[in-house]
Amino acid sequence: MTLSGFVIKNAFRNKRRAALSVLSVAASLFLLVALQVVLNEFSNPPEDVGTALRIAVRNKVSIASPLPVRQRALIEKIPGVEAVTPLTFFGGNYKGEDNTFFAQFATDPDALMGVFGEALISPDRLDAWKKDRTGAIIGLDTAKRYNLKPGDRLPLVGQYYPVDLDLTVTGIYEGTSDDRNVWFHQKYLDELLGDPGTVGMWWVKARSADDVPRIIDQVNAAFANTSAEVVAETERAFQMGFVSMWANIKVLISSICSVVVFALLLVTASTMSMAVRERMRELAVLKALGFRRHELFAFILAESFGLSAVGLLLGAGGAWLISANIDAPTLTGGLFPMLTVTPRILGTAALVAVLLGIVSSLAPAISVARMSVVEGLKTLD
Repeated sequence: MTLSGFVIKNAFRNKRRAALSVLSVAASLFLLVALQVVLNEFSNPPEDVGTALRIAVRNKVSIASPLPVRQRALIEKIPGVEAVTPLTFFGGNYKGEDNTFFAQFATDPDALMGVFGEALISPDRLDAWKKDRTGAIIGLDTAKRYNLKPGDRLPLVGQYYPVDLDLTVTGIYEGTSDDRNVWFHQKYLDELLGDPGTVGMWWVKARSADDVPRIIDQVNAAFANTSAEVVAETERAFQMGFVSMWANIKVLISSICSVVVFALLLVTASTMSMAVRERMRELAVLKALGFRRHELFAFILAESFGLSAVGLLLGAGGAWLISANIDAPTLTGGLFPMLTVTPRILGTAALVAVLLGIVSSLAPAISVARMSVVEGLKTLD
C-alpha cells in the first residue's frame, strides 16, 4: 500500500463520520462565502466606466432636501463641466407593491445621456422618450422582471410626493452597473407638483479625471453661504456615504463570519481527535517500525487537509456556482443588482480551509508525539 493510499483509507475508515465532517465543513464554508459576498456588496458598490468622471451634488443639510433649479446655470459655467442633469428620486410603488423592485428618477432627457453615457439605448427609442412628456425609459432587468415593452403603461403611486405618475414605456436601456432604474421627465413631475422650482440632486460629468477635484471645489464654493449650500463629491464617495449607513450590519456580518470559523474549527478538531484516538495502536506500531514523529504528523496533517479540501470544494465551489446562476435582484428583493464570488473571497475560504487543516491536526499530533509505543499498544481500537 502507498502512503497516499494509507492516508485515504484512514480518512474514510468511518465513512459516516467522514461524510458528516466533510458536509459540516462544506456547509460552514458555504455560509462563510455567502456572508463575505454580502459584505463585499455592501462595502464595494458596483461601478461602471463613467464613475470616475461623475460628480454628485446634493443639499448640504440632507439628501432629502431639494436644490433650486437656478443652480444648474452656475454649475454649467464651471470650466471642465461637460454635462449636468437633475436627478430627483420619486420612490413610487408599482401595481400596489409594498416595496417596489426598481427606483425611479426624474431627469432631463436631453442631458441624461451626456452624464450616463454607458447606458445603451437605440436612437429612435431615445428620441421617442424625449418627445413624450409622460414617457419613461426603463432598465433591462426591470423590463424582464415585469415583462414590459415599449408602449406599455407604467403607473406609479407616489410615496414621498403627493402625486401619482402615469408613465408610458418608450424605451429600454442596458449596459450600466444597475439596469433596474426608471428615468422619466423632470418637467412632468414639476407639472404635477405645481412647478416648485426644485430638484433632488445634480449629477455632473467632467471632461477628464483631472478636472474632477477642481470642479468639486468650485461647486462647493459657488453655493457656500447661500440658502441651499451643497456637498459635491465623486460618485464613489457618494456611494460609500450610503454604505456607511450600514455600519452596524457590516459589523454583524463580520461577527457572524468569526463565529462560523470558530465553530468550524471546533468541529474539525473534534473529528480529527476522535479519528486519531481510534488508531493509537496502529500509530504505535508505526512508531515501532521506525516512523518518526514528523512522519506521523504528516499522516495526520494530510488527512486533516484532505477533509478540509473536499469541504472547500463543495462549500466554496457550490457558492460560486450558485452565485453565477441566480437572479440576484429577485433573490435579494432588489437590494443587490448582483452577487459575485470574487477571487479574494475564494482565497479567504481557501485560507480558512488551510488553517483548519493545520490547527485541527495539532492536538492529535501532539498526543501521538508524547505517546510511547507501549502506551499505544495498550490502547483499545
